[in-house]
Amino acid sequence: MKQKEIVTLQRSLLHDTEALLNKQIEMEGKSSAYYLSMASWCHMMGYENAAKYLYTHADEERMHMMKIFQYVNEAGGHAIQPEITGIRNHFNSLREIFELILEHEIKVTKSINSIVDHAFSAKDFATFSFMQWYVTEQREEETMSRRALELFDIIGEEGIGLWTIDQELGKLHAAAHAADGA
Repeated sequence: MKQKEIVTLQRSLLHDTEALLNKQIEMEGKSSAYYLSMASWCHMMGYENAAKYLYTHADEERMHMMKIFQYVNEAGGHAIQPEITGIRNHFNSLREIFELILEHEIKVTKSINSIVDHAFSAKDFATFSFMQWYVTEQREEETMSRRALELFDIIGEEGIGLWTIDQELGKLHAAAHAADGA
């Protein structure tokens, strides 16, 4: 009589956790594309520092996506390359861009928190631990977005206001990267 073959599990990642992480991969990928589009608009409009800030931010969002992508695959899941469509390319103002960024970062925070809550409830402590970096990162992202948006209220947009805001965005960008050691 032939013995039944024992197959070891090839994955530690729960299927529902994998699905949530793939949704987050898509969100991070869209964030990267969205910020790249915003950077291009800023560049075209002559806001060089805002463009630099957003080009860097687009790269960071892609890195966030790749970090989750690799985690999913290393845990035995299947990370899915998201289809990126529907990215807006034209904006009404520099202020609108930074309002949209803050709104978007708050959505990302809620999504991250949902994954963390799920991982904790499912006792998936590896994913819970992995996601802690994102919890901290999102607090920083939201804070930076709020600071950038506050520049519009503090400085104002009249006269040389937009030029000054662009200069201050460059300083904010440089300060953030000095703090990160980047």
